[in-house]
Amino acid sequence: MAPIKETEINPEERHTMLSEFIKSIAFKRQQITKVFQKGDEVEVASQVYGFIGSYYDATILSPVGAYHYTIKYKTLLTADESGPLEEMVSAAVIRPVPPQQDETMSQNGFRLYDMVDVFANDGWWFGFISGKIGEEFYVYFPTTADNIAYPRHLLRYHQEWANGKWIYLPKTRN
Repeated sequence: MAPIKETEINPEERHTMLSEFIKSIAFKRQQITKVFQKGDEVEVASQVYGFIGSYYDATILSPVGAYHYTIKYKTLLTADESGPLEEMVSAAVIRPVPPQQDETMSQNGFRLYDMVDVFANDGWWFGFISGKIGEEFYVYFPTTADNIAYPRHLLRYHQEWANGKWIYLPKTRN
């Protein structure tokens, strides 16, 4: 049987395939390939229902045993909002901060179905471009089923930490 060509996949099928792919990534735990030190800047994946698929900037405060760290979030606050939230998290939800993306990448334009992160609600949320109207890109978030418009400056191409290095997920070209 011949493989299906990209042009043979209708938009509904592509939407479903990308949604399932993103969910599989969002619900998995990171492969532990790096030992972090006090002061390291990291991103922490939320494992809370309704927040799965989001990453929050934090700083390592200290290791706790072999597989946990105490971290301090940069954008999340304590319940009384008196200061940054600190908590102990599993090493499996921590990854290094992705490298800065070349400014020309996003200026060259995001395209339909590109996998992106959007900075919203104090963190980076993983989804894909589902449309564009004017200067705003609609991003669909499979873990919450939201489809929301954002300006380009809040988007970055999604990258995954795998086998000790950053990789870009394939970009869709129409």
